[in-house]
Formats: sequence, C-alpha cells, structure tokens
Amino acid sequence: MAASDGGPLAGVTVLVTRPAGQTEGLAQRIERAGGRVMRFPVLEILDPVDGGALLALIDRLDAFDLAIFISPNAVNKAMNVIRARRALPPGLQVAAVGRGSAKALRHFGVADVIAPSGKFDSEALLALPELAEVHGRRIVIFRGDGGRELLSETLSARGAAVETAECYRRGRPQADTAPLLRAMARGELDVVTVTSVQGLRNLYDLVGKLGQQWLVKTPIVVVSERMAEACRELGFKHAPIVAAEPGDDAILAALEAWRAARNSL
Repeated sequence: MAASDGGPLAGVTVLVTRPAGQTEGLAQRIERAGGRVMRFPVLEILDPVDGGALLALIDRLDAFDLAIFISPNAVNKAMNVIRARRALPPGLQVAAVGRGSAKALRHFGVADVIAPSGKFDSEALLALPELAEVHGRRIVIFRGDGGRELLSETLSARGAAVETAECYRRGRPQADTAPLLRAMARGELDVVTVTSVQGLRNLYDLVGKLGQQWLVKTPIVVVSERMAEACRELGFKHAPIVAAEPGDDAILAALEAWRAARNSL
C-alpha cells in the first residue's frame, strides 16, 4: 500500500521489523497515516526443537490449574497444537501478559482471560491479585525459547509448582540488507520500530559495522523499558521512544507523538 497524501506521518519513512507474516497490521496503519514503510523482518518464528516435549505437556493439561501465555506468538503456536489434539480443560484458568495475547486467545474462543490492564509485562501480570496467592497451584507457562525467568521464578517463590512449555523459537532470518543500507546511507530512513530485545540485537548484527554507525543515529520506537536499556547499551544517540504496549495501535501512537514533537522544534 502506498502512503496516503497528508496525514500525521506524511513524509516519514518507517522501518518495520516485525516477523514476516506479522508486518501488515502496523505497516498499513503507518501508510494510512501518510507514512512510507520499509519492511525488514529481523525475527523468524520457528517450531520448537523438541516438539515432543510440547505435545507431552499438552496431553497433561488436566493436571494444571493455570496456563499463562507470554505473547501472541505463544498463543498462536500453542493453541494450534492444543486444538489439533484436545480441548482446553474446563477448569483451567488462562492468563496472558498483554492485551495482544488476550486478543489472540479470544480468536481461539478463550474469553475469560486474566490479564493486566495498565502496563503489559510480566511484572504487571505478577501484580494482579489472581497471581498473589498461588501456593500449591500447578502452573504452565507457554513461551518461546530463552524467555525471561521472572514469571517462573516469582511464582515458584510464591509456592506454585511451575513448568514451562517452549512452543516456538526465534531465529535470525537470512536477509538482503543492501536496500536497507542504501536507504540509511542516503538518509532516507527516518525512524525504526522494533518489538523485542532479540529483534533489536538481530537488526544490529544484520546491518554490520557500517550500518550500525547509521542505525544508532536513527530515532527508534521500542515497546518496553528493557528494550530502551538495550538501545542505550548499543549506543543509540537518541533517547528511545517507548510505546505504551507492543500492539500496532500503540506503536503508531508513539510514532505520531514523535513526529509531532519533532515538528514543534
């Protein structure tokens, strides 16, 4: 889709780095706001190395009191496997870290989901009263490979028996960086959006030493304070713009706020 005439992002070129197949929601919002989009996926969402372990855990779902889904990718990967084998146990409570994961669960017919309503991270989920008293409860966490241990460790410390189910893994795609590097060299790229720490590090590695010099001078929109800290560690020159949550609408709002602030200077 071409950029619209006018709009709050008119004249702005945005790098969208969501995984292939998950780009268009954000890209189309940017284009409707008048911006131009360069699509450059920095993550691949792959099946787990040990699919048998996931299947075995799904077959034992009746033993759990609560299932937590870390991300929309975790929902989509896990629920497709679950639906192919069985129904969710009727007594199983379901929780999600963010609004995007809760929305993905509703697509699978799971309407009653415990989820935070303000911040959308593990800390916010752990602060909910439903997760305060978990002593003796059995909890399964559906996540990607190498996920944060905060949920598991905190719930275990509160007395729960916790198991993790790795239902996908993140890979770095093979990418042709030449168009991106040309855009950077010509000053055609105005702002970058990245939605995970691993995606940020993949982008940094993919563009190489010369691209890194341009990348760190480019404004960047991220979706968590952890990502903002990772930007600072990599030497980004502009203060990272932190969207309120990882969803497309929040990222678009952050882009529009950045553009409005730049126009006011």
